[in-house]
Amino acid sequence: MAVCTYPPRVFASSQPGARPRLSGRVDPTASVYRLSSPILRFPPNFVRQLSTKARRNCSNIGVAQIVAASWSNNTPNSGVPAAPSATAVDAAATSAIPVDPAQISGGDEVAVFGNGVQLGEALPDLKEASFLSSDGSLAIHAGERLGRGIVTDAITTPVVNTSAYFFKKTADLIDFKEKRATSFEYGRYGNPTTVVVEEKISALEGAESTMILASGMCASTVMLMALVPAGGHIVTTTDCYRKTRIFIETILPKMGITATIIDPADMGALETALEEHKVSLFFTESPTNPFLRCVDIKLVSELCHKKGALVCIDGTFATPLNQKALALGADLVVHSATKYIGGHNDVLAGCISGSMKLVSEIRILHHILGGALNPNAAYLIIRGMKTLHLRVQQQNSTALRMAKILEAHPKVAHVYYPGLPSHPEHQLAKRQMTGFGGVVSFEIDGDLTRTINFVDALKIPYIAPSFGGCESIVDQPAIMSYWDLSQSDRIKYGIKDNLVRFSFGVEDFEDLKADILQALETI
Repeated sequence: MAVCTYPPRVFASSQPGARPRLSGRVDPTASVYRLSSPILRFPPNFVRQLSTKARRNCSNIGVAQIVAASWSNNTPNSGVPAAPSATAVDAAATSAIPVDPAQISGGDEVAVFGNGVQLGEALPDLKEASFLSSDGSLAIHAGERLGRGIVTDAITTPVVNTSAYFFKKTADLIDFKEKRATSFEYGRYGNPTTVVVEEKISALEGAESTMILASGMCASTVMLMALVPAGGHIVTTTDCYRKTRIFIETILPKMGITATIIDPADMGALETALEEHKVSLFFTESPTNPFLRCVDIKLVSELCHKKGALVCIDGTFATPLNQKALALGADLVVHSATKYIGGHNDVLAGCISGSMKLVSEIRILHHILGGALNPNAAYLIIRGMKTLHLRVQQQNSTALRMAKILEAHPKVAHVYYPGLPSHPEHQLAKRQMTGFGGVVSFEIDGDLTRTINFVDALKIPYIAPSFGGCESIVDQPAIMSYWDLSQSDRIKYGIKDNLVRFSFGVEDFEDLKADILQALETI
């Protein structure tokens, strides 16, 4: 008998003797007898038993009832009456009336349901949920409304605070180790709350699988170490997050991994690198940080795949709403979920989305290194994603309108924003993005001191790192990210003393406009 403290979505194969598998999709053709729940489906002769210990263990997530019963070989469509134990349990599930253990034949153990928990009719497959036609609706309901692995009638997803998951007896542990049963086993390997986040992001990205981690840098570094072999070669771009560059330039070489760095638009340089090296991976941001350069994801993917190289796009600045990197041909997409996905400047997280094969390969290393996301942080991301589409719409609109105003202002020397015709990849951005993001970088017509005066004159935004939250944030990259370098070394990366990166929050546009214009008037 398989025992699991958290009931994962276990779906049965119609093949005799097949092992149960975890899945985020409902298989309507599977020949099974099941509870009237989207959570539990088992094959004939597969016995599921959750004890009163399991009930106590799950009490902190609002699980008021846990049912154990055995299923006979008879399925509902076989014309043979269902087993008494299954009948009794279904009756309890549909009526929400406590069941006397004596009603269950065969001596199966039952933990009686308390008030408030119901097992409703099986919910539809996500792909069949035509009533969710927009990313906004998916961000709100994916992983929850369409069925989740936590049995509760609470609207919000409970936080499962546990470091480990127990087995009722050694035989159950052996079943798990030999892959006849499922369990997270240990908190570093998974958590019901974090699974909801992963399913939401997978739904938005159109990915088979998503893995959530403790930070965006954790996601990038684990991905690179898992997919690039010792002595391998990668291609990346000149403009990128500085910590990513440091990892590529100083840590990967210790593993014999080398890199070719190209301009984001230089496809000729990419083709040369692919010819001269056995490239394992192309990895960059699109848009990039801080100049918001855009990479032709479709073309890059075609070129790399011809040579057997993988493509991973960091879509943090774009968000899953403005850009679908996987649909454009990328193999993987990573995000710093700290930014737009969380959206409230109150949580650190990162995620990797792609095929089940690639994400599973990365997950193996992740389980070794750690970097697991705390379930309380996962809940904050779930909460934040409910308003993702509303926030991004507002930030897209504000940033584009302000970029146009800044570009026309006499005290602004240059504006970097893919939504402007002056941007070098504007036409590309129009093809592969539906919105241009909430960050605008621009150069003040002046030196370091004059730029500091402008930043200090602003009243709404916080001077801080990060971006993508509800609150507007401003910084001078020369000071915030590159102050340890000399001015001449900063220039090598294109970072001038007068560069400003402005992340627009969800404040009223007119308030932000007035604040920026008054700050410009002070210099």
